[in-house]
Amino acid sequence: MRRKRNPLGPTDAQLRANLAGEASADAALALQEAEAAAVETGIEPTEGEPQVPRDLTAAAFFDVDNTMVQGASIIHFARGLAARNYISLSDMARFGWQQLKFRVTGKENSDDVASGKEKALAFIAGRETAEFTRLGEEIYDQLIADKIWPGTRALAQMHLDAGQQVWLVTATPVELAQVIAKRLGLTGALGTVVESEDGKFTGRLVGDILHGAGKAHAVRTLAVREGLNLKRCTAYSDSHNDVPMLSLVGTAVAINPDADLKEVARNRGWEIRDYRTGRKAAKIGVPTALALGAAGGALAAVVSRKKR
Repeated sequence: MRRKRNPLGPTDAQLRANLAGEASADAALALQEAEAAAVETGIEPTEGEPQVPRDLTAAAFFDVDNTMVQGASIIHFARGLAARNYISLSDMARFGWQQLKFRVTGKENSDDVASGKEKALAFIAGRETAEFTRLGEEIYDQLIADKIWPGTRALAQMHLDAGQQVWLVTATPVELAQVIAKRLGLTGALGTVVESEDGKFTGRLVGDILHGAGKAHAVRTLAVREGLNLKRCTAYSDSHNDVPMLSLVGTAVAINPDADLKEVARNRGWEIRDYRTGRKAAKIGVPTALALGAAGGALAAVVSRKKR
């Protein structure tokens, strides 16, 4: 006998978003551990090189598309694949048209999302995860590296200099997101997880695309596992779709915001920075973000000295 779903419980979409978030946190930490294991151990720090004290309870979370990277990272990746004859020019044009509609309207079309997801999963099914990562590295170096917003990169560096973790949070596949994070010297990336078996993609998502509520759940899950205090964390995004993630942390910053996010940011007193026009950032919230980083770094230094 089939059990009916509790109408007061989570919807199927919410369950998929939660699963996507947990899978993203799992994958992010696993990739981070793999990266650490690949680095040679026992190397002494360079003499005289200052070591940044770690701030163990604060972190920064950055959306990728139009926040860290100019344009959509998945479109840049698709361009690279088309140049290598992995996908057709017609598919490339379709992806571009869908992204253009999204950027103009600020809203995603469910049919476009479903169609894009189906084609992407069909492309990736059966391919080796290592091949996908290698392609991501090549395409990042050729097409994405010079599209990083300098202002956003400087904000990420501010958190790194304060000894904080810095994570990318994106709907882009986690393997490609990890490449971007690694190239930028960040802690790691939370991204969409595609199931894999024996080193090959099955073509099935774990949960759903990491998006909206899924991003917030991924950040919350990572915070629990890393011992982060979300009130001391900062999140950055350009999209109204990321309001759940932005609302989760103590300091939210709108970067190159769409119209809906700009309105929310103004109503809630969030900082707004727009690197598309060269306008100076609004000053709302800047002292809070800077103070959290500086205070956290100073506290970590005091704790470190006491231990010694």
